[in-house]
Amino acid sequence: MSKRAFITGITGQDGSYLAELLLAKGYEVHGLIRRASTFNTARIDHLYVDPHDPDAKLFLHYGDLGDGARLVTLLSEVDPDEVYNLAAQSHVRVSFDEPEHTADTTGTGTIRLLEAVRMAGIDTRFYQASSSELYGSTPPPQNEDTPFHPRSPYAAAKLYSYWITKNYREAYDMYAVNGILFNHESPRRGETFVTRKITRAVAAIKAGKQEHLYMGNLDAIRDWGYAAEYVEGMWRMLQVDEPDDYVLATGTGLTVREFLEISFSHAGLTWTDHVRFDERYLRPSEVDALIGDGSKAAEKLGWKPTIDGYALAKLMVDADIEALECAGTPWIDKVDLPSWRIA
Repeated sequence: MSKRAFITGITGQDGSYLAELLLAKGYEVHGLIRRASTFNTARIDHLYVDPHDPDAKLFLHYGDLGDGARLVTLLSEVDPDEVYNLAAQSHVRVSFDEPEHTADTTGTGTIRLLEAVRMAGIDTRFYQASSSELYGSTPPPQNEDTPFHPRSPYAAAKLYSYWITKNYREAYDMYAVNGILFNHESPRRGETFVTRKITRAVAAIKAGKQEHLYMGNLDAIRDWGYAAEYVEGMWRMLQVDEPDDYVLATGTGLTVREFLEISFSHAGLTWTDHVRFDERYLRPSEVDALIGDGSKAAEKLGWKPTIDGYALAKLMVDADIEALECAGTPWIDKVDLPSWRIA
């Protein structure tokens, strides 16, 4: 029988790539989605197979990390071999505007899911999506032994999730791991995140549909990798004999300014002609530099990224230009797809 996986945040960037990966490996994949009046499954529509089809391997279930009882019921029914907790309010700047909501989803949501695993009594392996934002103002390079110093409500909530995951591993002998992933992007990245905001603007400016791009801090340094590669690292963390925590990173840092320059120049544009400053995009407390040391993952998991921030910027620009040329059709939706039916 094929393995079963349960993914929260399956409709997000990482969730869609992870679902693709697991389906390709023969898994039966179950995803948690929130009820909404509009469809929000664009990133995974291309994976759809009617659940009445005997070959169907992907099933979606309504639920929320705020509803612990529902999580217990679902996990008991699905009985997954692996659980991936990718759901969160994941926008750092927004977390300053919605700190309580961020704490509830990004922090408390994790313990609801861990407790649901425990209460359901299932034998599963648990992956928690941690973040390089945990390091905050601690200077790079950062690895698994680097002290944490969170600088946002988002990072503080992720810190709680990190430690409660370790606590459940130690207190209940649960196979639970933290993947401390440095920034990982793709053409599926949300449009308000800085990398996608830049590459979408490049495509629009090149097409004559936009003139200016408004930005905040251009001096922040980030270690940007390709999300499609990082989900392989997530999966590998759950395949080794003993649970542990791992950093995934490229080891290469770029400033936001450099990402801008690469993106605009790749499209034959000069970024200084179009970028303007807007203080509304500044964080109340900034994280200056995040550059990861992923040597432990390379040694223990055999995982190494092949795409760094330079190549990523060009990949994302090409995808957004193509999407715009295709009358706004999302980059991953290149064929007609049926409507969703929720299992």
